[in-house]
Amino acid sequence: MKVLGIDPGLENTGWAVVEKKGEAFKLVEWGVVKVAKGQRGGERLLEIGEAIGEVIERHRIEKVGLESLFFARNARSAMGVAEAVGVIKLVAAKAGVKVVEITPLQIKMALTGYGRAEKGQVEEMARGLLGLEEMISPSHAADAAAAGLTVCFCQEW
Repeated sequence: MKVLGIDPGLENTGWAVVEKKGEAFKLVEWGVVKVAKGQRGGERLLEIGEAIGEVIERHRIEKVGLESLFFARNARSAMGVAEAVGVIKLVAAKAGVKVVEITPLQIKMALTGYGRAEKGQVEEMARGLLGLEEMISPSHAADAAAAGLTVCFCQEW
């Protein structure tokens, strides 16, 4: 099974393709869609949508694991990220790929067994589960890999 994990953002959208074969996991490809601050909203969303759509098509993705939004302070920022999430959902739906939204708590529980785990602990567990010698970089891609792994763990999704 190939899962595309996504850490959504308006300027930096992390993504990672995680493949599950039996009980083993493999990080196939990862990256970040970086959008220039000077671009207008629609142009940003178009760039994010096209990049994610290309990854879905190239890797024949079966599911998308999308980290859900959690913002406590900045409503304006949350609205922009929510727009990016909407575009990602639309692109996946057009490709016939199921989107599973995952909370940060679910990711922490799936990878570390502890809902209040630190970001570094989650990244370290993702690195170990994927059999990597070095940490996944940048951190947006590491977060996306953790989301992809979480979907791989839960067959009912």
